[in-house]
Amino acid sequence: MPADLAVIGLGHHGLPLAQAATAAGIDTIGYDTDPRPVVELAAGRSPVDGSLTAPEIRRMLAGSFRPTTNPAELGRVRTAVLCAPTPLGPDRTLDLAAVTESARALAARLRPHTTVLLESPVPPGTTEGLLRDVLETGSGLRAGRDFHLAYSPGRLDPGSRTHGFAGTPKVIGGLTPACTEAAAAFYGRLTDKVVRARGPREAETVKLLETNFRHVNIALVNEMAVLCNELGVDLWDVIRCAETKPFGFQAFRPGPGVGGHGSPVDTVGAHRPLRLVELAGQVNERMPRYVVQRAATLLNEHGKSARGARVLLLGITYKPDLPDRQGSPADEIARHLMDLGAAVSYHDPHVTDWRVRELPVPRTDSLYEAAAHADLTILLQHHRTYDLQGLSVKAQLLLDTRGATPAGAAHRL
Repeated sequence: MPADLAVIGLGHHGLPLAQAATAAGIDTIGYDTDPRPVVELAAGRSPVDGSLTAPEIRRMLAGSFRPTTNPAELGRVRTAVLCAPTPLGPDRTLDLAAVTESARALAARLRPHTTVLLESPVPPGTTEGLLRDVLETGSGLRAGRDFHLAYSPGRLDPGSRTHGFAGTPKVIGGLTPACTEAAAAFYGRLTDKVVRARGPREAETVKLLETNFRHVNIALVNEMAVLCNELGVDLWDVIRCAETKPFGFQAFRPGPGVGGHGSPVDTVGAHRPLRLVELAGQVNERMPRYVVQRAATLLNEHGKSARGARVLLLGITYKPDLPDRQGSPADEIARHLMDLGAAVSYHDPHVTDWRVRELPVPRTDSLYEAAAHADLTILLQHHRTYDLQGLSVKAQLLLDTRGATPAGAAHRL
């Protein structure tokens, strides 16, 4: 049966979009070439990354959402949004294979007057280059004349109770003014504000800037964390004071590494590299090793060796209160600790099974008992359920990489 919208790619970008559309009363199909997420969603189960809960999925299914692997469904919609993943490849450029595959599936069934939107992170020029070519070649139609084509960067804050879909402005850039207005008409049904860019290249570069902005600023505070530890300065107090400045400063906080789906891009195709972003990546990639170094130093200062030490890791997801482990530094930290001969275990209310080097990491259910038994407890992610005041009393030695414990209750990063 026909639908108003097809969301192509049922990952961490596509599902929240489908949820917002369904809530707005838009008949929506969710298409994915991988049958696994489709089967899970059809059964009303939450995706692995926890981007939506099972009750939220069931509400979507009770409304106007239908997950499918049938590409024929793509030929019956007015709007199609491509949300395919674009991970970093070996050369540190975005891998567009999934975007190309999704575009080909759509192109074979593309009808005149359809609005086609791309939300995946891509290098500037992809919408009017690769995507346009694939769609026009596969359909025989012409973008800007027979169908509308535009780009809108995905802007999501997974798990946020503050920044929902409707309250987050959507940037759009169309191939033509008519394409921009068609995109604006669609997104205007989902969000309170639509921001028009000059074109698709500008809209694509918005995503590039926003992602790199985050990573560069996290790298700055990560370097400050190392410096402040050497100086004996409480960085967390420095940040608390600095963020009172009403202009020219935005607070970022250090951590054991940078996780998430938005990878920094320090080179864009054949263009010159972004040197500052490249350096920020190197700084952030060193943080897991720095955490292990701090852990070994703390153990040594308390008369213990890392070899044979019992180390408990708390919170192994990349973001608090979500099960998504994409890019989490916990894996690398665990590997380095194991290389030093430590016996590693973990606690995380959102992760029931964790494997490092294909081997299961022991999971504890009794947090306080495990912390009391461990030679060192390391807080990697501050989940809402953690009582850090109580934990600091029970733990023999506590290293807080998030600055979440009360002042003086633990060793901070």
